Amino acid sequence: QEKLVESGGGLVQPGGSLKLSCVASGFNFDIYAMGWFRRPPGKASELVAAINSNADNSYYTDAVKGRFTITRDNDLNTLYLEMNDLRPEDTAVYYCAAAASFLACTRNEMDRWGQGTQVTVSS
Repeated sequence: QEKLVESGGGLVQPGGSLKLSCVASGFNFDIYAMGWFRRPPGKASELVAAINSNADNSYYTDAVKGRFTITRDNDLNTLYLEMNDLRPEDTAVYYCAAAASFLACTRNEMDRWGQGTQVTVSS
């Protein structure tokens, strides 16, 4: 069974940090580009960050550049999103997703989705 399972979300104060993880199973994780998306309350989802299959290319939306870092460990079939200097506007459900290529990922043409993990930034 193909699965993506996120973890690491929670409640954090502004300026704090969280590290999200996404464990893949049931498919060849190391040949897929991966992305982190988020859906803020009442808003559409957006691509936050993306990384290609061998981790030598990445993308960040402007709102998180310099604060978030996407990485992956193909030996562990795991994708990460390290989030620093969190702000209330980062509050959202965060999803990981897989795409057949990095280009497809940046175009939101994803093949597989996780169930999401809630991140709440509030004092």
